[in-house]
Amino acid sequence: MASTTQFLFSLPPKPPYLLSYSSPSKPRSINITCCLSIQKARNDQTTSSGSNALNGLRVAFAAGGTGGHIYPAVAIADELTIVNPTTELLFLGRPNSMESTAIPSAHFEFKSIPAVKLVRPLFSLRNLLLPYFLIKSITKCFTLLSKFEPHLVVGTGGYVSFPVCLAALLKGIKVVIQEQNSVPGIANRFLSLFADLVFVAFNSTVQSFPRKEKCVVCGNPVRLSLKNSVSKALSRLHFFPWLEKMEGSSEEIKVILVLGGSLGANAVNIALLNVYSQLLLEHENWFIIWQTGVESFNEMESLVRSHPRLLLAPFLHSMNMAYAAADLVVSRAGAMTCFEILATGKPSILVPSPNVAEGHQHKNAFLMADVAGSRVITEDELDSTTLGSAISEILGDERLLAEMSQRALNAAKPDASAEIAKHILSLVKENS
Repeated sequence: MASTTQFLFSLPPKPPYLLSYSSPSKPRSINITCCLSIQKARNDQTTSSGSNALNGLRVAFAAGGTGGHIYPAVAIADELTIVNPTTELLFLGRPNSMESTAIPSAHFEFKSIPAVKLVRPLFSLRNLLLPYFLIKSITKCFTLLSKFEPHLVVGTGGYVSFPVCLAALLKGIKVVIQEQNSVPGIANRFLSLFADLVFVAFNSTVQSFPRKEKCVVCGNPVRLSLKNSVSKALSRLHFFPWLEKMEGSSEEIKVILVLGGSLGANAVNIALLNVYSQLLLEHENWFIIWQTGVESFNEMESLVRSHPRLLLAPFLHSMNMAYAAADLVVSRAGAMTCFEILATGKPSILVPSPNVAEGHQHKNAFLMADVAGSRVITEDELDSTTLGSAISEILGDERLLAEMSQRALNAAKPDASAEIAKHILSLVKENS
């Protein structure tokens, strides 16, 4: 590939308004390294809650598998340390996994537990040893929880949360769960029978739980950095520095943000591969920020032609700047991505993955279409023509862009993590 294409292989320089991601030498201290503007905005909240602070509060999190389960837990943990600065936190997850890297990078203490995964279909021969591995994992969780002695355990779904929450219930520890998707998975559906509170993202999700009186609709917690306002112009310069010397009005520029997921979305990548050149050729003021996913990057790098208005990256670390720079987001329909799109008020084209259990992404995508006007392209319909047409239709209509953006903002619940933290503190106080 020619040398003029820009690539992001490492963490970009961190402006002062971004979270610190340097690897800690020890578990996270209670000092928050978030931006000054967020901290200042929260000063009154922290002060007002000071009289209600719970000294020595200990909370354990069961989070792992995918970013959709990890990032909500991190957002809740961040909020707890803001409203109750003496909180001690512990994350439990699988070794050699996404969470084993992401959690320490976020400066939280992490302990590994044996992996237990339910294989579909349920009656698969590969599940024969499931009881053995489950008992082994619960025993390890029981030991770790006994040492940490949390007042409460938060489970954010996925098979990682099941043994942790089950061990907590056996020990008589309070348990709350947080469901990101419009329809809950098996683990959260079962754990909801015994949980003290169930935090859900959508009103419709309440109907999926047998104990509806335990449900609290509060949206999905989003990353702390996304709550900070970042200039669109500065964000675009971050990805395309040469724009500073560009002649003409910057208002005519349109940026397409394509998110292939942290690991990759092959169908989305292939569809864009066959249309990106045409889009950039026909529209001189269009730019593309393309996150291919780590597993797909090498292949895409070898196939994509260099272009000054194209930025190709395996993974985007500065997601707040990526969203701020974008006029349109093309993405899978994971629950967390959907709520980040709402929180940032971005028009979107969603391509739900058919490979996610229980059709979560299809349900998320069509719910987004209802509340935010998102365009949904199923994988069966997806090709370069349908994707290119949808992009051109939306970006070519300023009124439609404004309408989709406003609908997204209206549907957003930016204070989800604060509401969850408030309920957690209240629950602990009731039993202290």
